[in-house]
Amino acid sequence: MIVLIPRNTTIPVKKTDQCTTATDKQSSALIRVYEGERTRASDNNLLGYFRLSGLPSALRGHPIEVCFAVDENGILTVAAKEVSTGNTNEIIITNYRERLSAEEIKKLIQEAENYRAEDEKFQQMAQVKNALDLCVYKIETALKKQNIKLKLSTLEKKKIQAAITKARNLIGENHQHELDVLEDHLKELQSMFENTLANIG
Repeated sequence: MIVLIPRNTTIPVKKTDQCTTATDKQSSALIRVYEGERTRASDNNLLGYFRLSGLPSALRGHPIEVCFAVDENGILTVAAKEVSTGNTNEIIITNYRERLSAEEIKKLIQEAENYRAEDEKFQQMAQVKNALDLCVYKIETALKKQNIKLKLSTLEKKKIQAAITKARNLIGENHQHELDVLEDHLKELQSMFENTLANIG
């Protein structure tokens, strides 16, 4: 989860960040808005969500601009924009709906303190899993190129496929592996990409 407006920020305030699509040819993006102190989205309070539709047919990683603005009355407006088409959508969240009470906020802050070490570990794991997923995507994209397919031996193809399968299993499993297991496999995949596929392509 990305924190755009930290607690106790002076208002009015406006912050913009860039998100990207997660899959090839993604036609829409779901934007969820949370308040809270925790790293994992599910541990925070969902304020609302909206969908930005009409995204152009593009490869994974296509940019979407997301802007969070809080006015002097504490009203939050979250807008998303796809720059090349100009498509936009937004949600407005007032202080009276969806928002937590002062007591609930205090409880969330205390929970964040209690679970700080766990949240930091979760954040590190999420970053490595995202990097693994991106590396798998790059390898699979490279393997679709005919010139690369033809130059790889059967043994090399099997080795690459086995590494991809292992990575997908590590990404998909719910129980937490040790961070170094994920990092070691990420290094192995990156080395495979750089030494085998990138040199051919």
